Amino acid sequence: MFRPTPGSCRVFALVLFAALAAGGCTKRDGGPPVRKHSNVDRLALARLRAVHADVEAIKAKRVTLPLRPGWNDYRCILHAHAEDSTHTGGTLPEMLADAKRAGVAAIFLTDHFRPPRDFIDGRWRGLKDGVLFVPGAEARGFLLYPEQSILQQMNQPAPELVPTTTAGDGMIYLSHIEERPDHSTAGLTGLEIYNRHWDAKRDRASLFALAYKLTDPKQLAEFEEALRLYPAEVLAFQCDYPQAYLEKWDTATRTQRLTGIAANDCHHNQVLIVKMVDESHVLLGTNVDADDKMRKMNALLRPGIKELTRGRQPGDILARLDVDPYHRSFWNVSTHVLGPQLDERTLRAALKAGHAYVAHDWMCDPTGFDFAAFDAQDRRVGEMGDEVQPSAGLKLRARLPVGAYVRVLRHGEAVATAEGTADFSYSPKEAGVYRLEAWLKLDGEWRPWIFSNPIYVR
Repeated sequence: MFRPTPGSCRVFALVLFAALAAGGCTKRDGGPPVRKHSNVDRLALARLRAVHADVEAIKAKRVTLPLRPGWNDYRCILHAHAEDSTHTGGTLPEMLADAKRAGVAAIFLTDHFRPPRDFIDGRWRGLKDGVLFVPGAEARGFLLYPEQSILQQMNQPAPELVPTTTAGDGMIYLSHIEERPDHSTAGLTGLEIYNRHWDAKRDRASLFALAYKLTDPKQLAEFEEALRLYPAEVLAFQCDYPQAYLEKWDTATRTQRLTGIAANDCHHNQVLIVKMVDESHVLLGTNVDADDKMRKMNALLRPGIKELTRGRQPGDILARLDVDPYHRSFWNVSTHVLGPQLDERTLRAALKAGHAYVAHDWMCDPTGFDFAAFDAQDRRVGEMGDEVQPSAGLKLRARLPVGAYVRVLRHGEAVATAEGTADFSYSPKEAGVYRLEAWLKLDGEWRPWIFSNPIYVR
């Protein structure tokens, strides 16, 4: 989230102006709703307060939906880092404690590949105090979850590494789609359809805004208050519709089944730090930055620095703001996996089958969400991820725990929409790949909440 560059303050005003100029109506015909507020707008205390108020109002309207008999809805985290690199700030015991706090059932770890260490580590495989851990790695543009060690095969060309990883119940997902939009999906289990890191990486204006907030006493106090009162809203302020990810997915699923997952990409490395150099200079960085990797800010550009350093000593930490503890990241976005029991084999099978959906849980707990196919006799004939045959009377039905703006898409194009509904039905008019999105209105703008995996009508 936070990586200002030297001299960035001089261009902040121009970038901020461009960001503030963004806006528009609430929806566009056939497409996703258009943003109303820029990310910089969303950081304002009043905006965060308004979002929080709407989240609380939605929570009050939420109903508990019965789950399908014999199935459970497991909140799972994929693409998660702990103790695996110099830019990872969190530990595995911390991750476990925060998973229990956030109601997470399973964590699919993605260690940064560090040979000769083998990421298939038996110490953190299986149930740990009620939370299931599955070892894996982030390497070569993939999330890799083989069943057994593939350490000696990690240098294989990609066309060979894919089947090596997916042998048995192994899984492999394409990661960071923005970096490899043209990468082949042949043989893959699926791909990320949302990655929190991408929202942060492309948002320079907010980086400059944060640098300004951290170097002005009044703005710093306001940001500290915002983080205390509205921590989930602060972490989510950059979250946007993942257009590039979804376009890749929609194109690829025309010819193959691919499970869409959320890339939580949590590291607990966004603890923002302001450190005193002298009365006129401070360093800005995070909990994983050495001093020589932090950014020096000058009181000539930010006069408030002198007020921050008054009465303090060189080396003092002037501010420390923990933006992304694991429990908060886990609620920011997760993959809900549907299956009969909590064990590694069951969750692997469910993910490979596409019996899952992605949700921004902080907006509203989506547990109980259902998207399925029913025949003319109202019999359930397919789940998310399944293939069903076109037939007269076929219906795709969705059930949600709260009313939302719902879009049904075929090959990425909206074929049906409804606003304020918690029970939605659509009759496919032709074969195709159908998925559903649900959006919630917060502070006057629609934000994406749920992304279902597709039902393949063919």
